[in-house]
Order: sequence, then C-alpha cells, then structure tokens
Amino acid sequence: MSDNPKPPPQLPHHRAGPTDFTDPLLIEEARKALVWLSIAGLFALVVLLAQPLLVVFGGLVLAAMIDGGARLLQRILPITRIWRVTIVLLFIVLFLVWILLFAGSQIADQAAALPETIRASSLKWLSWAQHRGLRLDSKMQASITEQLVGGVGQISHVVGGLIGGFTEILLILVLGIYFAIDPDPYSRGLAWMLPRDARDDFAGTLRKMGHALRRLMAGRLLAMGLEGFTTWVALSLYGVPMAALLGLITALLAFLPNIGAPISGLIMVLVGFSGGMNMGLFCIGLYFVMHTIDGNIIGPMVAKKAVDLAPALVMAMQLMMGVLFGILGLALADPLLAMLKVLLERQSTRSERRAIEGAEAA
Repeated sequence: MSDNPKPPPQLPHHRAGPTDFTDPLLIEEARKALVWLSIAGLFALVVLLAQPLLVVFGGLVLAAMIDGGARLLQRILPITRIWRVTIVLLFIVLFLVWILLFAGSQIADQAAALPETIRASSLKWLSWAQHRGLRLDSKMQASITEQLVGGVGQISHVVGGLIGGFTEILLILVLGIYFAIDPDPYSRGLAWMLPRDARDDFAGTLRKMGHALRRLMAGRLLAMGLEGFTTWVALSLYGVPMAALLGLITALLAFLPNIGAPISGLIMVLVGFSGGMNMGLFCIGLYFVMHTIDGNIIGPMVAKKAVDLAPALVMAMQLMMGVLFGILGLALADPLLAMLKVLLERQSTRSERRAIEGAEAA
C-alpha cells in the first residue's frame, strides 16, 4: 500500500452538471415555468398581505383627500405646501374634536338605543302584515327581527365606537399624513424599480391616478356632507328621534354609492315608523328626495369630473371587496376601481402607440 494515496479524480469544469440545461427548448420552457411560478407566488403573497395592502391603499386615499384640500387652499393662500397640508390637518383635527366633545355623547346614547327602536318598529310591521293575511309563525318573526337588529347593531357599534378598528384607522391616518406631506420620495422610489424607458409612462400614470382620485374623493366628501347635514336638519325639524345618529349614518354610508343609500334609508324609515305612520311616510319621502338628488345630480357630476365608472361595475366591485375584506374593502372598492381603470386605460394607450410606431417603422 502506498503511503501517498492518489487524490480522487476531479470532474472537468467544461462538463455539464445535473442542473445545467443545454437544450434551448428546455431552457425556454423552464423560463416560462419560472414566470408562472413567480406570478403564482406573487398572487399568493398579495392574498396573504391583502389586509395590510388595503391599509396602505387607505392611506393613499386619505392622502389624496388631504392633497386635494391643500391644492384648493393654494388658490387663495400663496404659502408653501407643508403649511397648506398643516392647515388641512388642523381642520380635520378640529372637526373630530367637535364630534367627540359636542356630539359624541348624544350620538353614543342614540346608537345604544337604535337596536331597540328597530326591534319595536319591525314587530309593529310584522303585526300589520299578519293582519293583512301574511302567515308568519313566531319562530320566523323572531328570526326576521333578530336579523334586522343584528345588522343595525353592527352599524351602530361602528358609528358609536370604532374600537375594534382603531389600529387600522390609526395606521391609515399616519400613512395618509406621510404620503400627503411629501409624496415625491415614494413615487421616485417606485419609479426607480422600473426600467428607465418605463419611468416616464409610470410618472404620467401616477399623475392621472392622483388627479382621478382627488376628483372622486372630493365629490364623495361633498355628497357625504350634503346628505348627512340635510338629513339631520330635516329629521330634527320634523321631530324624528335619533336625528343626529341618522344623519351621521347617512353621511358615512354615502361613501358607498349604490349600497350605502338603501341601507341608511331602510334604517331611517324603520326609525320613522316607530313614531307613527305620518313620521314614517315623511322619512320615506325624505329618503327618495335625497336619493334622487344624489343619484341624478351629485353622482353624475362626480362621475363626469372624475372617472366614468359604470354603476353595475361599481356595485359588483363593492360586493366582492365587501365579502373578501369586510367594511374596509367595501369602503375602498370605488377608489380602487377608479385607479385600476386609469391604469388599464394608460396601458391601452401605450400599446396602441407602440403598435402605430411599429407600423410606421415597418
């Protein structure tokens, strides 16, 4: 036996290993598989991070509203952007403090009493229907009543105290303030991750999205304030109970076109009939007047100034987002659809432009 054993033979570097592909067809198919696996992984990641992404998008929506207010102040106050944003935020804080100090206790008391009012009104309606020939056993009556009270109870809980979603609201508020104060670093950071020849188109798409989002949110806030204030004044003048809470519910649900109005109208009518037939008929008339103004004047104006969104498409988006992500998804469905529409329109424009340039070059 030799004292110096021979070292093991070394594999030549030019030989292919088990993970090397030399067939061009196999390489192409492997690339395609990698692309599809990457898309599937990205989709799974988006689903997993859907709730945080919605919070970030909520911050963008809030930033668009703050930015819209700052741009509006620019027409009358020749000061720097940071001061205009500060003034808008100060107005928001003062409004929230006013709600907590002057209207908070009244709204909270009314929110606590709303389910019992709905229960009494629904029982009265069921009794009236039975006297007109509708056959309902006691179990079915209890089921219908509890469903109505349960749905209204959730709304009043959200209005009276948003404790459960306080963290998300705080994050949306903080993100919105950061985005509104100085949006340029975030847009530049996103553009930096794209190829150089795509950055100009990306910047143009962001500007279009921001413009559409500001217009959409401005119209939505106008509709919310107008409907809520008018409902509160009209109900108070007629003596309808819980007028402040009903006005606030109407204003909040006006953020959800096509879905919010019927819900707030149903609650208002049920509360109205708890005070008698005349009061109930007044609430029905008020609902139709408000719905007509919103649907025929404010709604079309917002759609014309912002983005042309088909009502059925908006409703379908709201239903899907509401089922998937709850009240936050429902609230953000409309602005998300508007931004997707702008993105697809810009992509279509780019594709058409490239096709024309290719035809001219040929």
